[in-house]
Amino acid sequence: MARIWKPLALLAVCAVAAPAWAADCAVDIEGNDAMQFNKASIALPASCKQFTVRLKHAGKLPKTAMGHNWVLTRAADLQGAAADGMAAGAAKNYVKEGDARVIAHTKVIGGGESDAVTFATTALKAGEAYSYFCSFPGHSAIMKGTLTLVK
Repeated sequence: MARIWKPLALLAVCAVAAPAWAADCAVDIEGNDAMQFNKASIALPASCKQFTVRLKHAGKLPKTAMGHNWVLTRAADLQGAAADGMAAGAAKNYVKEGDARVIAHTKVIGGGESDAVTFATTALKAGEAYSYFCSFPGHSAIMKGTLTLVK
C-alpha cells in the first residue's frame, strides 16, 4: 500500500507545482489613465523558450483618447521605433509595419480591454539592455520600463 501512496503524492505535488513553473514565462502588466505601467521592470528567466506579456488597461478612457500598447525593443532602439510607430498611426497600432527593431508588441487597447503577446526569446541576449514602452503618441517618454534576461 505504501508503494502506491508515494507515487500518488509525487504526482499531486507535480500537479500543483506545474502551473507555478509555467507562470515564470509570463507576466501581467497594467496601463492606466494616468499614463503609467504598474511595473518598471520585468525579469525574463533565460530558461523560457517563449514569453507571454498580458497587458490590461486598468483605466476607463477609450483607446482613441488614452490607448496603450506594450512594445519591446533593444534600449538603443526605443526612440527610433517610437517615432516611426507614431508616424505609422492608429490603424497600425502605432508600430511601423515590418520594423525589425520591434521584438514584440500588443495591439493598442482602451479602458477595460486587454491583449497579450507571446514571443520567442531566442533573439534576446544576456547582458543586452531591452526596453518596453507604450507607443501611443506622447506616451513613450514616461510610459516605459526595462526587460532583463536573467539566469
